[in-house]
Amino acid sequence: MKLRNLVCVAGLSCWLAVAAVAQVNTPNPIMFVTQYPVPNDFASIGSVFANHLADLDSTGRGGDLYIRYGDGTLRNLTAEAGYGVSSGLQGSSAISVRDPALHWSGTKAVFSMAIGAPSQQYQVNDYYFQLYEVTGFGQGETVSISVVANQPQEFNNVQPTYDSQGRIVFVSDRPRSGERHLYPQHDEYESTATPTGLWRLNPASGELILLQHSPSGSFTPIVDSFGRIVFTRWDHLQRDQQNDAGSHGTFNYNGEGPDSVPTTSTDEVFPEPRIAANGSTLNGHRINHFFPWQLRQDGSEEETLNHVGRHELHSYFDRSFNNDGNLDEFIASVSGRSNPNSILNMLQIEEDPSQAGRYVAVEAPEFATHGSGQLIRFLAPPNLNPDLISIEYLTHPDTGGTTPSPNHSGHYRDPIVLSDGRIIAAHATEQGTAGNNGTTANPIPRYQFRLRVVSGASGTMTATEALTPGISKPIQFWDPDTLVSYSGNLWELQPVEVRAKNVPPDTAFVSQAPEQDAYSLEGVSEQQFRAFLKQRGLAVLVMRNVTTRDDADEQQPYNLRVPGGVQSAPSGGTLYDISHMQFFQGDQIRGIGGIGTPRPGRRVLAQVMHDSQAMSLNATAPGAPAGSTAIFADGSVAAYVPTRRALSWQATDAGGTAVVRERYWLSFQPGEVRACDGCHGVNTVSHTGQTAAQNTALAFRDLLARWKLSAPAFQDGFEPAP
Repeated sequence: MKLRNLVCVAGLSCWLAVAAVAQVNTPNPIMFVTQYPVPNDFASIGSVFANHLADLDSTGRGGDLYIRYGDGTLRNLTAEAGYGVSSGLQGSSAISVRDPALHWSGTKAVFSMAIGAPSQQYQVNDYYFQLYEVTGFGQGETVSISVVANQPQEFNNVQPTYDSQGRIVFVSDRPRSGERHLYPQHDEYESTATPTGLWRLNPASGELILLQHSPSGSFTPIVDSFGRIVFTRWDHLQRDQQNDAGSHGTFNYNGEGPDSVPTTSTDEVFPEPRIAANGSTLNGHRINHFFPWQLRQDGSEEETLNHVGRHELHSYFDRSFNNDGNLDEFIASVSGRSNPNSILNMLQIEEDPSQAGRYVAVEAPEFATHGSGQLIRFLAPPNLNPDLISIEYLTHPDTGGTTPSPNHSGHYRDPIVLSDGRIIAAHATEQGTAGNNGTTANPIPRYQFRLRVVSGASGTMTATEALTPGISKPIQFWDPDTLVSYSGNLWELQPVEVRAKNVPPDTAFVSQAPEQDAYSLEGVSEQQFRAFLKQRGLAVLVMRNVTTRDDADEQQPYNLRVPGGVQSAPSGGTLYDISHMQFFQGDQIRGIGGIGTPRPGRRVLAQVMHDSQAMSLNATAPGAPAGSTAIFADGSVAAYVPTRRALSWQATDAGGTAVVRERYWLSFQPGEVRACDGCHGVNTVSHTGQTAAQNTALAFRDLLARWKLSAPAFQDGFEPAP
């Protein structure tokens, strides 16, 4: 990096000013990070998943937190605050910096930083990303960096953002229960260490809450202008492919507790197998994508963004049964949906400040491109019907892959829209796969990300002017056997515009009208009932009519009947009776590596719901499937469920055979009474032409009536917890 000026302000510290190559004026400063360019793209800092680790192989050392002012001058904030090593061997004071996010005031930011590196060969230490806040980054101010108080220690805390109250929402690999023997949680794909979900921290009080539990990881949360937490989640609810391979030493523990022991069992109970057995009427079930999700700021009402799903975004997936003529493979080109542009993954979502509810994001493969690919844009303000969500390609579709072509302008990641409407993104000219054109000791990474303006016509936008002249430093670090030496440009990643923004509303759970009616009809105080649930760490899940399904879903049965009750059967052919809803909880019990030499940590497996508090309150008839509740005559279901733990479920017949399976994990918050209209809720109309069910669920009324009889203390003189 060519230093042009050393600027000193009277009474304040000095900072370095660097002129940009081409003058690109921006309306506000841009904060960003530099990173050592890791050649490898598996579980490294630029990867789509398992990108949270702070070891040297995953992250390297030598990057910094920067701010670029509107006139093009640069300021190294971490160096100015005394963090990091300017050049040479990155030892005990070395840093890796990532994920800056601005406070609503525009006067402070939170980011993640790992400190330290081996000072000699073969030295192996544990390193973790922790949260820090920075202030004093205005021109002429003195920068200050401090560690965020009361965050989880000896875990990786990354990708933070501020909520409407100034609390910090972030991604962490802290186990759901905090127990070290469960660390790390392994993902459902490669059994690789993964974050456990989204967490919320009040640094002042120390209150730490798991907002949602993700068996394979959640990533890059933001709080949008409507107050929603919008994030990417890895959806991979399928059986263990490592176990299917038979060569990874998989086994089940007999529980999650610290005294649990390995067993010889490798049993799995949900969902159906990945590979169909010969002659089976079931097709094999596989699911693997990164989708947009949303959450209220209290952690309630987790769902895909606007309830958008595979039918609206994907190009193809298979049906569940192969012997039902009513069921078809989903093929986007013949589906008649509104969205003309299919995607597989949606990463690094950011809201456009010029239009509330419009978002830019990246469609990228899960391997080989450091999480970079094609830039896309879409509208999804609250209450927009997901049938109407349409993906707009910004860069050419070829930029989403790794096959060079004349239309391929390189790969893009970390897009933001400036307040003047221009798009900035990290761009690499490389069109092929990630890798190292040098050696381990002297790497020449193929991907070199620079911050650039992205401009042009929609569908053919390309990277143009660079925002910096390139930021380089000579770096060495032990990894741990090899002394890695690198001298060249660092990656420029994760830009954020530095400006004040309006604080969005603080969203929290609100009961819907049909459930409010149930409280009234049963004479139950909603406040008292929810306080009861909160004190016991429980939620209630209400489904109004599980015989209805969105009309686009012809991949699972929709000719459904409750024996002696309601039915939704628009087509001839097979009619399925459904009697029970069976629930599954995500237990971290799958080990890997062999019983004698198990690797640290465990994978989540779906187990029949056995939470003692929930099961003691649910009404399960003799002979009913384990972990189930009855489907009432109106098609409704209501069940107590554990909270802050991933759950899923399936509708079964009287004998316990599954008919319709949930395809996603969901988690709930204590005190939440979550209601949905059906199983695969209706966007516009169901197969019978009906809109979303708004009936007051008989099952929920029954649950409230039983609670009223069994909990008299909550009717007289009970004071709800604040």
